[in-house]
Amino acid sequence: MSDLYYDVTGSGPVLLVLPGGAGHPMGLGPFTEHLAPHFTVVTYDPLGLAHGRLGDPVADQAVRDWSEGAHRALEEVLAQGEGEPAYVFGTSAGGITALDLLARHPDRLRHVIAHEPPCVTLLPDGERLRTELIEQLDAARPAPGTPMAVFLDHVLRPFTTYRPPAALPRLTIAAGVDSKGQLLYRTAEFVAEHTGATFTEFPGGHLGVLEDPAGFADRVRQSLLGTG
Repeated sequence: MSDLYYDVTGSGPVLLVLPGGAGHPMGLGPFTEHLAPHFTVVTYDPLGLAHGRLGDPVADQAVRDWSEGAHRALEEVLAQGEGEPAYVFGTSAGGITALDLLARHPDRLRHVIAHEPPCVTLLPDGERLRTELIEQLDAARPAPGTPMAVFLDHVLRPFTTYRPPAALPRLTIAAGVDSKGQLLYRTAEFVAEHTGATFTEFPGGHLGVLEDPAGFADRVRQSLLGTG
């Protein structure tokens, strides 16, 4: 088993946060700070990029590996408390991880929010759109060794082929209000229809969690605690 990397802050019911991109949680501090008064926030770092491993060699990633690592982290934290099921929030690639975690371990989760998971192959023209999305992101390739480069080289391609099972329980699919008319808003609508989930809008766009951390955290809190 590989090492586990995660951080814990706050108090209350457990909320597992699954970042997007290469899973790096850098930049999520303001978001988790606004959640900490309401939740025990567990921020998962699948590649350890925020824990000294940025720049280390990275292999191609698999959705199942991320979701099983997230499950292990969750079980470690839950074992220290009352063992109650946890809430989960995931954005982008983290949203795909959240979907797979819910599919594999539904009994351990109270409710899941997946924000703009890029499951583009669900769309009728998904293969073409996936190719265009990869080409578009590759065209703005960042410097080697950065989290974004790791995402482009080892996460984007395998994750965008993921197709969640139908009829997932206790699931909300979210899309940014500023993403209307864009591919990942449309994808979120398709994922919600495919899984039978509730569909809702969140502040900002695809990076809303960074653009408006306070407003985004409030929307997460309202959505999750409103589910009971």
